[in-house]
Amino acid sequence: MPVDREALEVILREVVARNRIKNGIVYLQVTRGVARRDHPFPKTPVRPALVVTAKSHNLEAMDAMAEKGVSVIEADDDRWSRVDIKSVSLLPNVLAKQEAVEAGAREAWLVDDEGFVTEGASTNAWIITKDGVLVTRPAEFGILRGITRTTLIDVIEAHQMRYEERPFTIAEAQNAAEAFITSATSLVLPVINVAGKTIGQGKPGPVATALRKALREEVVRTAAGDHILIAE
Repeated sequence: MPVDREALEVILREVVARNRIKNGIVYLQVTRGVARRDHPFPKTPVRPALVVTAKSHNLEAMDAMAEKGVSVIEADDDRWSRVDIKSVSLLPNVLAKQEAVEAGAREAWLVDDEGFVTEGASTNAWIITKDGVLVTRPAEFGILRGITRTTLIDVIEAHQMRYEERPFTIAEAQNAAEAFITSATSLVLPVINVAGKTIGQGKPGPVATALRKALREEVVRTAAGDHILIAE
């Protein structure tokens, strides 16, 4: 850690205050520290560097998007094999997201060499089978274990809903009852079109909509009494 927990909270609050954030995201990145440009680790230990940014988040705009639903495209997952490690090496994610934007979609679902969806360029991918089972890929080396994904699983278990952590294909997603994506900024965002095919009735389904409401209530409850919720 570049600083202890107490100091980190002070820094985060100060960045939020200086940026006049009411509802938003505070984001921190830690590097190995300042040293001579070289590939090996510095021979003399250096202090890790901390970079903190903050930006406002338009909750109303995101709610309006959730009411309509979004589309996702399919893209090859050509990232390195340890995407469970969150680093700043996000070029493949950036290119996939740009491909989605150019296609008029919100997100790109990345597909591995075996034909299974790993995750979105900046979100986790979910489907709901016609039997009402929620499905998302296991949090192994192939995906980033999103904080929102983890919190949603807690919500799902608390409501005694059925879910499975297993791979699924684009074809299975296209034939699912519902689909959605999760992330810190979008919470639960219903998906109504996957790779050009309409999902379900072509509008946000009841399960994804209910999960969005439940997750939002959980986030508010967890952060109650504090200005900053630090995800660990």
